[in-house]
Formats: sequence, structure tokens, C-alpha cells
Amino acid sequence: MNLLIYHNEPELFKDLADYIINIAKESIREKDSFNFVLTGGNSPKKLYQLLATSYKDQLDWSKVFFFFGDERNVPQNHESYNGLMAKNSILDPLQIAADHIFYVNTALEPERAAIEYTKAIVSHFNDADLSFDLILLGMGDDAHTASLFPGTRILDNHQVEVDSVFVDKLDTYRISFTAPLINKAKNIAFLVFGDAKAEAIKHVVDDQEKNPALYPSQLIWPVDGNITWFIDNQAASLLAN
Repeated sequence: MNLLIYHNEPELFKDLADYIINIAKESIREKDSFNFVLTGGNSPKKLYQLLATSYKDQLDWSKVFFFFGDERNVPQNHESYNGLMAKNSILDPLQIAADHIFYVNTALEPERAAIEYTKAIVSHFNDADLSFDLILLGMGDDAHTASLFPGTRILDNHQVEVDSVFVDKLDTYRISFTAPLINKAKNIAFLVFGDAKAEAIKHVVDDQEKNPALYPSQLIWPVDGNITWFIDNQAASLLAN
């Protein structure tokens, strides 16, 4: 595990953008494509805008395929739909072709949406190993990541797939990558900032005895890949030295 701690958000976002571009370039050199899984919520918006502006000319974006690690069970034009934020902040500005973007179809029932998203991923990988080049993750102050929330059924799903999950605390369904699917990635990057995340970070990173039912981000550990945490001083404030 690589833990990187930053004094401010601009430094963090610049380093993370450089990291993404470097992995993308290497992947494109090796196999002429880059499979990139985006994270939702508000945290990555500035990162996406940075990639779509300052980094626009640093990569052949026509070779990038975009996926979503989780999605909210709302219409695709709803302000909370993760795909809409990404569409507005990075996908449209970079003029990404529609067949290079894998949105979750929330017009379907959650269980069916998860099944169809799994099928779309399998088809894209042409039945090869489902190993994404880079999965970007965030983390909530309850230590959830993607839609792997504490105490939810999906935490016990050991299949490499996308699954639907009902989150009691939110009284809604989500569609999410399972931990085993995330852990097959070649690279995983967590983006976490703010003092509200400090307690969760401490448990996820420092706890010797793991309790993923309470701190789901502890489940994320790539089988044969790299994991890097990009966090700010506030989020890191409770970590052991």
C-alpha cells in the first residue's frame, strides 16, 4: 500500500491527475486502450474538470473506456446520478464517444441493472479476465466505498460481478462493483479528503484486526495489483506516525 498525504487539495488533485495519466499512457502503449473506472459523489468533480482541461492534450482520450464503480438508483437525468456528474465534468468536455462510456441503466430494476452491467463488462473484456487498468474510489465517513456500506449484504458477495444492494440508512437501492471485482484491478486509487473522514481512515489503514462489516473499505486490497491512497492532512490527522 502506498499512502500519500498532501497539504492541500490542489496538490492532491495535481498528483492524482499525473498518476492517472501515467497509468493511462502505459496501458495504451501496452494494449492500445485504457479501462478506467470512475467514482461518484462530489469529491472527484474537481479532478475530472482538471483532467478535461489542463490534461486534455496529454492523452489520446479516444482510447479510454469509462466505467462506474457504483451508481445510485435514480433516473439518468437526476442530479444524484453519478454518470451525469461525470458526463458534465469530464466526458462531454473531452468529447468521449458514446460507445466508450458504460453507464448503469437505472431505468431497469436494480437487480436487473446489476446483471446487465456485469454482462456489458464481460462483453467489453471479450471473456478475458475482468481486470481494470485503474479503479478510482472514494470513501465515506462511515468507511464505505463504492456502494459497499457497513452491514450490507453485498459485503458477503464473493463473486466477481456487479450487484444490487439495499442500503437501509439511505432507504434506497444502489448498484455496485463487488469487492472481488474491485480487487482484480491492476491499480486502485482512493481519493479521500477532509477531517470528517479521519476516524474512518484511521480504522481502515491502522487497525491490525480487521472488521470489514463495520469498515468496508478494509475489503479493498488488490489480488495482483497496486493500491495508492491520496489523502489530505485533515483526513490523515488521526493516523499513527
